[in-house]
Amino acid sequence: MATVSMSNKPKEASIHRWRRQEATTAYLFSLPTLMLLVAFSLGPAVYAFYLSGVSWNLLNHMHWVGINNYLHLFQSQLFWISLKNSVVFAAVVMPTQTVIAMIFAVILNQNLPARGIYRLAFFFPSISSSAVTSLMFMWIFNKLGLLNGFLAWLGIPGPNWIGNPHFALSAIMLLNIWSTSGYFMVIFLAGLQSIPQNVYEAAAIDGASRFQRFLKITVPLLRPSTFFIVVMGMIGTLQMFDQSFIISGGTGGPLNSTMTIALYIYQEIFSYGQVGYGAAATVFLFVFVLGLTILTNRWLGKPIEY
Repeated sequence: MATVSMSNKPKEASIHRWRRQEATTAYLFSLPTLMLLVAFSLGPAVYAFYLSGVSWNLLNHMHWVGINNYLHLFQSQLFWISLKNSVVFAAVVMPTQTVIAMIFAVILNQNLPARGIYRLAFFFPSISSSAVTSLMFMWIFNKLGLLNGFLAWLGIPGPNWIGNPHFALSAIMLLNIWSTSGYFMVIFLAGLQSIPQNVYEAAAIDGASRFQRFLKITVPLLRPSTFFIVVMGMIGTLQMFDQSFIISGGTGGPLNSTMTIALYIYQEIFSYGQVGYGAAATVFLFVFVLGLTILTNRWLGKPIEY
């Protein structure tokens, strides 16, 4: 037995040496990506945390103010308006685009004629430029635009969608749902195609209807895809900036009805030069999104029980 153990030691040493060399090679190949990650993602994030505690307008010298930026932030009425708009926007857009994407994924996963054309048509808005789609929706929702022209043809007077504070945010919601549902549909399609067909066949033999199979098989087995889509949709909607900026002309109007927290941060830093104050709002948004992501993980990130 001692002879066998002594003969195994050189083999174990060579295996450990090979594993160390393999790990070193892997880290060396990953080093450029890690350097870019630190330089353009983690580094600026840490710097934003530091800036949130200073007063700086890009011209004067930085001086430490501690939590004063946060105290001023929580006392700002416009900040709470922007946060409310962002939360309402996310609460409407995220579940709506998730449900629409799932329904269209289930439909387009069937053996339909010209299925590829339908998939392409539904996915196309997701690859379109956000600026172009925003300008297109400005033309549609203009007071004299396409939507009001259609309503006038039906004898219904249409409102000034973009210029009315009661409808401006809703118009951006429709734009965001239209432009993102196709992207999430593709993710649901990938999840659907990974579900074994024999599960559906067994349920059909047991007498389950199509709707029962959808509720009892499709929805539970799509939980990993749903979790990813909900988290990405929540992060994207809470950070919505470009569409609000273009449609409102950068003002967040009318009457701050389209002022999102991302647009608020942009105005404070680039319009008013309040870098530290804007960084404090950025840190708040990060912590807020992180907390919601953790809650979502506790709800949807559980392993599937068969």
